[in-house]
Amino acid sequence: MNLSDFKILTFDVVGTLIDFEAGILDYVRPIAERAGLQLDDEAILLSYGKAEAIEHDRTPGLPFPPMMAPAYRTMAAELGLPADEATVEGFRQSVPAWPAFPDTVDALKRLRKRFRLVAMTNSDNWALDHFVRTMEQPFDDTVTAEDVGTCKPDPQFFAYARGRQSPQGFRLGDYLHVAQSQYHDIGVARQLGYRTAWIERRRGKKGFGGSPAPAVVTEPDYHYASLVELADAVDREG
Repeated sequence: MNLSDFKILTFDVVGTLIDFEAGILDYVRPIAERAGLQLDDEAILLSYGKAEAIEHDRTPGLPFPPMMAPAYRTMAAELGLPADEATVEGFRQSVPAWPAFPDTVDALKRLRKRFRLVAMTNSDNWALDHFVRTMEQPFDDTVTAEDVGTCKPDPQFFAYARGRQSPQGFRLGDYLHVAQSQYHDIGVARQLGYRTAWIERRRGKKGFGGSPAPAVVTEPDYHYASLVELADAVDREG
């Protein structure tokens, strides 16, 4: 199947389009330095990934921003970070400053010329409003964990998102799900019959960084290191 045969692209947002790892490091590094701690970036991200997985197990239907305060407390206990209330709450409040990846805005503009673009994110509406402004309003529709009442990888998230698009007449074969996270997106999307494009933002790095590690790595239909590689592949098809 050619990429140009798809009609609708659904996107994971945080990790695929928004560089949450940079956002987390930008917040935690200065705190660690002021506390006299020498923390490796990968250690910080691994700690966050483990803490997020714990919070998803505790509160599986909760969007990730409300999980960030308890996740930070777990990180602080592991890494020795300060855990006063202002610092804990500041972790969640850092979300609006999280940057888009350098290729995100231009690649989405190019892709929107050919496809319907839909965000599918485990964030809440507050966080997504900030992300959308950062990305210059690229989506035709959005679906958040706050809307659905559950988080990916719950299949109900995907069912809700498809239901929202059904009045447009889209069938499953029209979809390409585009995501960085093997844990939240690629594995479950493939199981549900979606074609998938894995944007492996951490290609060349060890492990899964700030994302929870999947039980297995799922082979996607398409595999790129960046979003611009996907946009280029679409353009090459004419």
